[in-house]
Amino acid sequence: MEKTRIGFALCGSFCTFSAVIPVIKELADKGYDITPIMSETAYKTDTRFGRAEDINNTIRDICKKDIIYTIKGAEPIGPKKLLDILVIAPCTGNTLAKLASGIADTSVTLAAKAHLRNGRSIVVAVSSNDALAANAKSIGQLLNSKNYYFVPMRQDDPENKPRSVVADASMIIPTIEAALKGVQIQPIFL
Repeated sequence: MEKTRIGFALCGSFCTFSAVIPVIKELADKGYDITPIMSETAYKTDTRFGRAEDINNTIRDICKKDIIYTIKGAEPIGPKKLLDILVIAPCTGNTLAKLASGIADTSVTLAAKAHLRNGRSIVVAVSSNDALAANAKSIGQLLNSKNYYFVPMRQDDPENKPRSVVADASMIIPTIEAALKGVQIQPIFL
């Protein structure tokens, strides 16, 4: 039996990398074939959460593959049917808006567009300070779009950031497993 091929895309919500990278490792340890994808911003930016080079090396070591971080690198995903499922975790508000609007001008959004042409699933793990404000429309639109599945999410700091939402990283793998069967895991909002 062939391994399930997962594209795992990370956008620039750097504060969630420490929760997401262990999920990539767990998937690799379970035998999934992981293709790492990063937005150019996520790939190149040093932050207080870590140096880009260190993060990239960790991801490469886990996946045993180079990271796709350019539009040119993402383009073959669709025509070559490289993935069975695509995970975008963390998925920023910017990326949510682009996905909902059909804009494919980054490595992650082009990977999604290329992957969708094959009628395959995309798992979205939201991480946005504006999820319950400016990004709410995009979330609603994608919830009503074929082949999009959401990792259960919650407000991460209701008192100080009342519109901010983050996906529960511990639910990424169950969401992948459900999405591979065409099922949206419930509840979506924790």
